[in-house]
This record gives sequence, structure tokens and C-alpha cells, in this order.
Amino acid sequence: MAGRLEGKVAVITGGNSGIGEGTGHLFAKEGAKVILMARRQEQGAEVEAAIKAEGGEATFIQCDVSDEASVNSAAEQAASVYGSINVLFNNAGGGARGNFPDETTEDFLRVLNVNLVGTMMMTRAMWPHLIAAGGGSVINMSSLAAQRGMSSRMQDEYGATSSSYWAAKAGVDAITRYMAGVGGRHNIRVNGVRPGQIMTPGATRGTINDPDGGHHAFEKLFNLVQAVQGPGYPVDVANLVLFLASDESRFISAEIINVDGGCASKG
Repeated sequence: MAGRLEGKVAVITGGNSGIGEGTGHLFAKEGAKVILMARRQEQGAEVEAAIKAEGGEATFIQCDVSDEASVNSAAEQAASVYGSINVLFNNAGGGARGNFPDETTEDFLRVLNVNLVGTMMMTRAMWPHLIAAGGGSVINMSSLAAQRGMSSRMQDEYGATSSSYWAAKAGVDAITRYMAGVGGRHNIRVNGVRPGQIMTPGATRGTINDPDGGHHAFEKLFNLVQAVQGPGYPVDVANLVLFLASDESRFISAEIINVDGGCASKG
């Protein structure tokens, strides 16, 4: 089925690599006019050019989702490019190296600002444009970290992302449900996705383009708990985001869906 986003304008934060980049390509192939946002200008411009080379429509706007002025400016630019906004994918995020109780307050707040506060600010800035378009779809990037814990032994043997990342993604889940309740009267649906072992540049050790050389940072843990063996890839998440962005999911809101190979021990 082609053209699932025909005539729609979609904003993707963190659109310069990984899941955001893959989603941008998929959205454009399905007929969307794609607006990519990220901090790194050169990478963003490269993704824009690659989408255009495939025959799609794309525009890159530099934006730091943790900075309110940058978010508001980027939102206004985005609304003026194609005249409306129909889809927002809050994909930008990241963690820190430290962990509780050693993680610094500075790092903790930085991670919350990028993942949680950034999701709130970008959605708030886009909200009036979604209303003006007659409604739309917001998809927030969460994580399996939002719904489960780890024992000391698991952390010692397999490692874990920073405590700030877990807290931020749990907040993303909560605000997703809250936003969905507010958005209903405006025909705005808000959902989330929780990736597991996905081979992105930020999570991969080795070479991502070499299936034999690259591996996920938490490969051993995921392989222990997954029902489906092996890693996932950005397109696996992008396919779900496409469904949630399209009219095919018109009766789905306030849901956060896992893309994790069927991990056991869900919270």
C-alpha cells in the first residue's frame, strides 16, 4: 500500500540519523512532505538531500529540542514551509554515561530536558498548527526503560542506561497519555513507541553497516529476554510510527507500543 501519508506534512525531531532518519525516508516514500529537525546541520542537510534524491520532499530545520527559543523558532519555520502540520514524531533523545547514585545533577537534568521537556515543548509549539489542520497525530519516542526495572546483578553483568534516561522515558509515557486526553476534542491522537534492541548509531558498538561487526550495546541482555532472536533495525520502528501517523490508526490514542522482539518480564 503506497501513499499512506499523501498530502500530509510530518515533522521529525532527531531526524538526522538512526530511527529519525529511517522514518523520514519512509514517510517521504509514503507521500508525506517531511520536515527534519536536529542540532547537527551537516547531517540534517545530508538526510534532506538523500530524501530528495529518492524523489521525496524534505526540508531540514536546525533545532535543539532542549532549548525553548530554538523549539519555538523551529516550529514557526516548519509551519511556514508547507503551510500546515499534520504529524509530529518526537524522536530526539539520548542518555548519559553515569548512573545512580553517581550520575551528576547536571547530567540528570540535561537528559530530562532533551527527552521529556523537549517532547513537551515541541508538542506545545506544534499544537496550534495541528488544531488549525483539523487534527493530526503525535508519536512520542519512549523506551523499554520506562516500564521495567533491573536487579543489581543484571546491571553488573549487562549494564544499563543512565537513571535519568529511565526517569525521562517514564515521564514520556505519562505525558503521552495526558496529551492524548487533551487532544481528543481537537482530533489529535497521541501515542508512543518503546524500542528495544534497535541498531542505531547511538546504541551500536562496532560498525552499524556491517552485520557481522556491529552489535547492540546491550545485546547480551536483549538476547536473553527476547522471544524473537537478533536485533531490530530503524525501519522496524519506522514501520510502526508510519502506522500511528496514518489514518489507519484513526481509532488508536493514548497507547505506547513496544517494538522489542517480544521481550519477557514486561512491567
